[in-house]
This record gives sequence, structure tokens and C-alpha cells, in this order.
Amino acid sequence: MEIDFLVKYPEADISNRVILAAIEVHRHLGPGLLESAYSACLCREMESLEINFDREKALPVVYKGLDLNCGYRMDLVVEDRLVLELKCVDRILPIHEAQLLTYLKLSGLKAGLILNFNCKLMKEGIKRMVA
Repeated sequence: MEIDFLVKYPEADISNRVILAAIEVHRHLGPGLLESAYSACLCREMESLEINFDREKALPVVYKGLDLNCGYRMDLVVEDRLVLELKCVDRILPIHEAQLLTYLKLSGLKAGLILNFNCKLMKEGIKRMVA
């Protein structure tokens, strides 16, 4: 069953590894820090796990065939397959979900995670999304 799931959703394996890394960061830091601190620590954790990623990856808007740099940046893109949107908020709101879905649409990637580090348990701050 697991093999079939991974064939159908190849992003699942990498997202599970990223979630484990996020849990490790949260376990050490807890809630209450700035997003930038969690980002730096998550990047360090993913490096130690040999997970490839791009940080603050520019995302142009294509308008009538032209790439327009409108200042959009994805927090992290993992293995060129998974978009990570990091948050430190009371709770994940529909606007956060809309932001990730927009990034997926503009990038052409299929899967993403919202990781909200401002929660008691990291598992409460994880939202998986697919386009």
C-alpha cells in the first residue's frame, strides 16, 4: 500500500521527511520565536538530513507571456517538488491557505506544506495542500 501511495504522490515521502525535521526544530525551540529563527533552524536541520532546498525562491508572475518580478518569494522549495510556507501565527487562516495555493499555481508545483511553529505541538501546525 505504501509503495502505491508513493508512486501516486511522490511528494509524500519528501513532505514526511520535512515534517520530521520541523518537529525536531519545534521540539528544541518551542513556540514564540520569529519566523526567521525557525526558517534558519529548519534549513540547518534539512541540510543535516541531506534534503535539498532553495530558500526565498523568487516567483515571477507570468502575464501575457512576460515574466514580471512582483516581489513574490516562496519561503522554501524542497527538492524542486514541495513548497513550504512558514508561519508563526495563532492559527492557520484561509488567507494562508490561499497564499500557498497561489504559490503552487504560479510555480507549477503540485504539493505544499504550511508549517505554523506558533503552536503547543507541531502536529497542530501542519497543513498539507495539493494543487
